[in-house]
Amino acid sequence: MRFEPVVAPEGRAKPPVNKVMTAKEAISRFVQAGCYLGMSVSAAPAALIWEIVRQKDRIKTLDLTITSQIGMSSVLIGTGLVRKLEMAYNWGGIEGEDKVFRRAVEKGIPRPLELEEYSNFGCATRWLAGAMGLPFMPVKSMLGSDIIKYNPKIKVMNDPYTDSPVALVPACNPDVAIMHCARADKIGNVQCLGLYGNTDTLARAARHVIVSVEEIVTQAEIRRLPNLTTIPYYYVDAIVHAPFGAHWRESTYYYHHDLAYGLDAYRQFATQEGYEAWIEKYVLGTEDWDDYCRLVGYDRLNRLMLSEHKYQKFGEAR
Repeated sequence: MRFEPVVAPEGRAKPPVNKVMTAKEAISRFVQAGCYLGMSVSAAPAALIWEIVRQKDRIKTLDLTITSQIGMSSVLIGTGLVRKLEMAYNWGGIEGEDKVFRRAVEKGIPRPLELEEYSNFGCATRWLAGAMGLPFMPVKSMLGSDIIKYNPKIKVMNDPYTDSPVALVPACNPDVAIMHCARADKIGNVQCLGLYGNTDTLARAARHVIVSVEEIVTQAEIRRLPNLTTIPYYYVDAIVHAPFGAHWRESTYYYHHDLAYGLDAYRQFATQEGYEAWIEKYVLGTEDWDDYCRLVGYDRLNRLMLSEHKYQKFGEAR
């Protein structure tokens, strides 16, 4: 038998160069009209989402893939940017009902929203297939549920080894992934502290990766704790320094969830007019993330930081 070498696909490794840029520069460079956008859930990449909204007239429309989101994806949905949402869960969480999402799905306000639904595990496994260069992934998740009934992209077949059914989910390779993480060095070695869900898998699946971080540290600090580097530099295109960049959500070890702010935002989101007034004030009315933080108030943000540090602080043993 003659063996022929397998030709490997062209690599996508990013060079070890200085990748620090502003959110405006990163979104302008990588998020284009009609972009297929992936978004992490832990922590929410608010600073990057805000900048996408500021550039909505240029971007025009997005298809969005998430596992779960609590409120932040609706900041994009309410502007009319999102044409299609691939998801497991998109709701208000502890803040309550997400009226922005409900208006889009039920009434087509501000535009009709196409849904492609999976389980949480199904969504994450799609990213895993994309990261591994596979066309699909078999899972047991969703068998016996109505998700398969309403999503024709999920195929059911019998396992050739056991003859038991498995569900096949298609690979997902977003054009761009946005995420907020704890810290990184200038060339893009990213470290996640605490809960980070499927953030690393999304980074490996996407063609381009933009990461906002709480702090930029030296390469010596990255090398001091190399096991924390969940996303190596060769996946990353841009690093954006954005302290408090997940607000109003939390960032583990840095600051607590601003529940009072989130409840007030959801109160305003109850109507499209209220949502538009909120966007005008807090997003379109601010020049950049620092301007937004000044509007919210650094005193308030620092109290959230102190609240988090009361119970947990990175490097401590309690």
